[in-house]
Amino acid sequence: MPKVSFTASEPTMWRSLLYLSTAVVVIFMVLPILAILPLSFNGSQFLAYPMRGTSTQWYAELVTMPRWSHAIWNSLVIGVAASAFATFLGTLAALGLWWASFRGKAVLTAFLLSPMIVPVVVFGVGLTLLLGPLGLVRSYTSIIAAHAALGSPFVVITVGAALASYDRNLTRAAYNLGASPTYAFRRVMLPLILPGVFSGWVFAFATSFDEVVIVMLIGGPEHRTLPREMFSAIRENLSPTIAAAATVMTLTAIVLVCVVEVLKRRAPQ
Repeated sequence: MPKVSFTASEPTMWRSLLYLSTAVVVIFMVLPILAILPLSFNGSQFLAYPMRGTSTQWYAELVTMPRWSHAIWNSLVIGVAASAFATFLGTLAALGLWWASFRGKAVLTAFLLSPMIVPVVVFGVGLTLLLGPLGLVRSYTSIIAAHAALGSPFVVITVGAALASYDRNLTRAAYNLGASPTYAFRRVMLPLILPGVFSGWVFAFATSFDEVVIVMLIGGPEHRTLPREMFSAIRENLSPTIAAAATVMTLTAIVLVCVVEVLKRRAPQ
């Protein structure tokens, strides 16, 4: 058979092509963000280029106007509550999947991760049809529970990844020394998997903070979150305040990503 040989320049060519394609994808993803950020400092009331001076009035409006300040407060309250609930449920689910061995484990895992795959519109319509006849819609409780369901798969994944490097013998040793299961988890296991648990909380909070479909389907007029307020403002009055809100959400996402990276570095290998 004839031998296939590669020239010395071919690996360099493929590497350059990989770098080029990666740069194109990154630029395509970052350009919309870079385009909207300067408009949040636009001195004009129109959300368009060219900019007519600079001003921070839109950030002041974002904080002082009741419709925007109330939306930010709703997003924070719902996000913190939903991420805490998702962290609790996701951690329990990850522990159960990691510790036990039973038939149908893969199917159960796929079911627990299904909110990441099912379109949010389908999930929201299903919740509306399920909770509507029971009178459980249009409340903070239903929105928090729905957001927790969307965020819990991320907790299952991150906690499961942390548990993959955890030595079960540490827990068995704690049992042999007389520790109760609760005490062994709190003092032995939890400190070692805490980076994974907190990473899951970060992803669950980001999922809730950015979610708009569920709030529109099962929320009431008083449950206007920041993404929902932005969506309404785009249809009603396109102003630079939307750009200021988008900048706040972008900076929040960047901070959360940085937190996750720090937790990855501190996680035990």
